[in-house]
Amino acid sequence: MKIMRTSNPVWFFSGKEKQKILAVTRQAESYTSGELRLHLARKSKGDVQGQARSTFEKIGMTRTRERNGVLLFLCLETRQFALIGDQGIHAKVPEGFWREETARLEARFKEDAFADGICEAFQRIGGHLAAYFPHARTDKNELSDKISYSF
Repeated sequence: MKIMRTSNPVWFFSGKEKQKILAVTRQAESYTSGELRLHLARKSKGDVQGQARSTFEKIGMTRTRERNGVLLFLCLETRQFALIGDQGIHAKVPEGFWREETARLEARFKEDAFADGICEAFQRIGGHLAAYFPHARTDKNELSDKISYSF
């Protein structure tokens, strides 16, 4: 049976799925100083990459000390997404890193496994970032872990 998902960002995930995403976000951030965030947009405002970059700035993803924020932006109207990393990450991750993560997410989203795909991606990204931005005892959570929304 195929699940029909709403295009309302607040109701796209069940409460249980939201809790799982939040828990995985916090877990992934526990071994890196990097910051991970999910943003759900109801409508498309043109190019998804451009909309994701604009949202990245708007929600403060550039305000990390090491410029190591990562945003997964998902437009519900078009079911398009973008994975955006800040400049500190781009300077360190290998060629093809974002392309591989995007391909894995795309495969999971086609299976309607949105929450699982996001959790798996955040675990992989957090683990990868730990090599370049390891978590230190003095690190603090610089940005909210909560899912953000735009309508």
